[in-house]
Amino acid sequence: MTTPLRSTTRTLAAGALRFATALWRFARSLRLPQTRGGQVALALAVVYFVWGSTYLGVHVALESFPPLLLSGLRNLLAGIGLFVFALRRRPVMPTLVEVRNAGVVGTMLVGLSSGMLAYGMRTVGTGTAAVMVATVPLFATLIAALSGRRVAKAEWGAIALGLVGIAILSRGGGASGTPGGCLAILCGALFWAVGAHLAGRLALPKDLFIATALQIGLGGAISTLVAWVSGERMGELHFLPVAAFLYLMLIGTMAAYVAYGYLIRHTSPLVASSCMYVNPVVAVALGALFLGEPITHATVIATVLILGSVGLSFIFDDRRRAA
Repeated sequence: MTTPLRSTTRTLAAGALRFATALWRFARSLRLPQTRGGQVALALAVVYFVWGSTYLGVHVALESFPPLLLSGLRNLLAGIGLFVFALRRRPVMPTLVEVRNAGVVGTMLVGLSSGMLAYGMRTVGTGTAAVMVATVPLFATLIAALSGRRVAKAEWGAIALGLVGIAILSRGGGASGTPGGCLAILCGALFWAVGAHLAGRLALPKDLFIATALQIGLGGAISTLVAWVSGERMGELHFLPVAAFLYLMLIGTMAAYVAYGYLIRHTSPLVASSCMYVNPVVAVALGALFLGEPITHATVIATVLILGSVGLSFIFDDRRRAA
């Protein structure tokens, strides 16, 4: 005899499968731009709006998925999917050292960064989380300084500006949740900066799809293992959280990482990293529209300060490269 729980699970699984199938058919029906300018514009639109919307997706998915397991399964399955796609292109297979390096980078970018973000968003609003994640370039500047690169005084000024914005956001910007949640998100931003730094120093697979698949797949596998050992288990499944999970896996991870990789290869680092400006704006707007999250004067001031500090960091870094 079928129990009500099993019946509900089967119904949700069938609905999720239909949702994923419809999404896949829609993606295949799209006609990609033929010009380079059109392709760059499409990739920017995907990175801007998809990564900006993932904060809302994580918020919804957390209703059924525990944080580390959500991050781990999302990236593990996306990595497997990208790896299968990459093999069809007959790429040059990576060495064991490159696989190891991809695992290290993936642990930072995916396992620790995404996991800490999901953990913190149990109590922190989507807009607040997105603005805090926008401090990644500031942490990157600090890591570069510790690695021996000379940092100009103006760059330190940009970092100070960002820290002031975070302080305003935490105290008067209507930020929800506990200080522990905010700290977890800031740690996630730090882990992302460390992973990005290592990605520029370590030898990674030459094929972009293989490198991306290994990073998110291995990082997701480690996060899933940690979640399982720590006792995280699936909760009662509901349709909206399952749909949000599929969106995060198919669009927020697979499609967005491919788009970001295209930008890295075909545009300047400044253009590729410009998502740091737009993602928080998209996340704040979606949080206010769908979740009723407040947008106070302090929120606006903090957002302007933090994004201004990020923008200045990019400008100073671009001038340094041109010098």
